[in-house]
Amino acid sequence: MKKENEYIEIQAVIDAFEIIGGKWKFPIIYSLCKGKLRFKELEKELKGISPKALSNALKDLEINGLISRNVFPTVPITVEYALTEYGKDLKPVLLAIQNWGKKHREKVISGI
Repeated sequence: MKKENEYIEIQAVIDAFEIIGGKWKFPIIYSLCKGKLRFKELEKELKGISPKALSNALKDLEINGLISRNVFPTVPITVEYALTEYGKDLKPVLLAIQNWGKKHREKVISGI
């Protein structure tokens, strides 16, 4: 029974990283923690991301229910992205990773 529980625990981590893993998904979610953003605003905030990579990541996050996409009938069309309530559940995780990342950067800079 213990081995089965360990597998379930590891599988949960694997499942989570399949949804939020990759280079850009966490930064996108982090950016949307501050509020709704348009595509170009996200692109500016996430220096180095290509429009195609941003579009693909946004589609994946929307499919998994972490963000919502709202289209407004303006000329040109306005599209806003926002975290869903489900996506907002990741905020404490993001903050914990951010804090760890700051500590790690300090260690690296100081020569570990």
